[in-house]
Amino acid sequence: MLDRKYLRENRERVTWAVRAKRESFDVDAYYEKDAARREALKSLEEFQAEANRANKDIAARRKTGEDAAEAISRMKEISGRIKALKQEAAAAEAEVGELYLRIPNVPHESVPEGGEEENQLVREWGEVRAPDSAARPHWELGAALGMMNPEAAARMSGSGFTLLSGQGARLERALINFMIDVHLEQGYTEVNVPYLVNRDAMTGTGQLPKMEDDMYFCAVDDLFLIPTAEVSVTNIHRQETLSADRLPVKYVAFSPCFRREAGAAGKDTRGLLRVHQFHKVEMVQFVRPEASYDALEALTDDAEEVLRRLELPYRVQTLATGDLSFAAAKCYDLEAWAPGVGAWLEVSSCSNFEDFQARRAGIRFKGPGGGGYVHTLNGSGLALPRVIVAVMENYQTPDGRIRVPEALRPYLAGLESIG
Repeated sequence: MLDRKYLRENRERVTWAVRAKRESFDVDAYYEKDAARREALKSLEEFQAEANRANKDIAARRKTGEDAAEAISRMKEISGRIKALKQEAAAAEAEVGELYLRIPNVPHESVPEGGEEENQLVREWGEVRAPDSAARPHWELGAALGMMNPEAAARMSGSGFTLLSGQGARLERALINFMIDVHLEQGYTEVNVPYLVNRDAMTGTGQLPKMEDDMYFCAVDDLFLIPTAEVSVTNIHRQETLSADRLPVKYVAFSPCFRREAGAAGKDTRGLLRVHQFHKVEMVQFVRPEASYDALEALTDDAEEVLRRLELPYRVQTLATGDLSFAAAKCYDLEAWAPGVGAWLEVSSCSNFEDFQARRAGIRFKGPGGGGYVHTLNGSGLALPRVIVAVMENYQTPDGRIRVPEALRPYLAGLESIG
């Protein structure tokens, strides 16, 4: 969330941010309700001050033996008005608080304005293999090599789910271990986090209230299945004040991810491209405010290193405002090339949330030089389904096998190819 003082002093900028992020939020309603809330609080303070004066008047009259009946009657009127104003102020605060949580983060000044078409290419790496008839899509390769069984997944779970088997399951496990090891080399601390979290946790990272309908929910326990390990990892330090000398704090976690919005019917629904459940390795950082944009560059490079070691061609894009998430101030997308489907596939989003999540989750820092809210960052390091797709399609051979990237061979007992 944004600082309320910032909201009051930067209405034009906040209104622009809502429009630029293409949010359907009525920002004017927030400002109207907030003005009414502040007016109710002002009236309450005035009546409370009057009550103090009336109490002193009553005490003085009693001390001198004067008649205090009129003053007592007035005090009763004031007390009734104070009670009503407290209720009014509480109701106004609740209403404003609900709207407050729906205000998106303001994009950083370096973020291009516009929709997806305005995303800016930052760099490319590796040799992009042109799509051709010889490059088979991963679902054909997976079926031929016994690596995938979507039919079994559909029978037990419906559409939007998949099942990896044999070398497909081994390949995913190898990728998970490889990615975590890379990030451990980079100075991250590995954590194993809960996959079910409460409303406070989801609100802290910005998933609630906006995206409640996109998440799987256990009504009996009032718990949500996480859409990303970002939620659990960020909430490790919820309502904590970190010592400044601990920063930066860097975590890496592997988790399954659960998302109801797996994609529109008929759009990228074959194979592993869009699914309701998938695995992901996630990086999360807590840093000093002045260091967060340098940290974003380093975090992005940490994710890129995985792709470089796998020797997968990729590109990095700066997302435009309309493609930016609700909570992010700036984001880089990493996309791996998949020649079988002839497309760039998003395998990581590396974001700086500045103090947006920290305010919602109450994560502060303190040191000799002062303190405040930390800045939080996260990035996929990487998302497994599409990395598997990129490996399968880039490393396929004319005779139908899949070569194993050299970086993965130690994790597959030296296996050089699948098939």
